[in-house]
Amino acid sequence: MTTLNTSSPAASSPAASSPCIKLCVIDRLTGLCEGCGRTLQEVMQWGAMNEAERITIMAQLPERKALWSRPASRCAGKPNQ
Repeated sequence: MTTLNTSSPAASSPAASSPCIKLCVIDRLTGLCEGCGRTLQEVMQWGAMNEAERITIMAQLPERKALWSRPASRCAGKPNQ
C-alpha cells in the first residue's frame, strides 16, 4: 500500500469538488485509493482538472469501489464473488 500526502494546496483547494475522505492509501492490487476510489494519477492531477472532469470521475467512483468492496477477497488475491 502507498500512503499519499494530501497537504499540497491543490489537494486541499476549497473550490474543487473532491471525494477525498482523508484515507489516502493506494491498494496495490486495484491501483485505487481505498478512501475515495481514485487512481494515483487522478489524485495527483485533481487540482489541475476542471469541475466537469472532476464530476465525470466522481460519477465513476461508486462502481469502482463496488468492484473491490470485499477486502478479504482482495487480500487473498481472489476475484470478488
